[in-house]
Amino acid sequence: MSTEATAEAAALPFAQVAGGVRVRVRLTPRARDSRVLGLARDADGRPELRVHVTEAPEDGRANRALVRLLATTWRLPKSAIRIVGGTTDRRKTVVVDGDGADLLTRLSQWATPLVPADGA
Repeated sequence: MSTEATAEAAALPFAQVAGGVRVRVRLTPRARDSRVLGLARDADGRPELRVHVTEAPEDGRANRALVRLLATTWRLPKSAIRIVGGTTDRRKTVVVDGDGADLLTRLSQWATPLVPADGA
């Protein structure tokens, strides 16, 4: 992998894992509208995808809304997207099941035009 490709990958919240791709997400529930805001960095400088959903975080509604929104946005089945960390936190770890290399390429291409949500 070239240095430019490595730097680009380091700026994205995606990582290939066994059986798919891991995505770091910062979710804001009870927002005005449901949408992907863009890319940001957490306090430790790690890249994350900022997402807003209108649903409240009660009874897993915001988590289900996140899965629906990502599935629609990425044109994937909802069953391919799982929240594996942070189910009760704003910072979530999501896994997209499938061919990791293919998904990583697709998601990276999807994210390329995203504007950093916080100037990252």
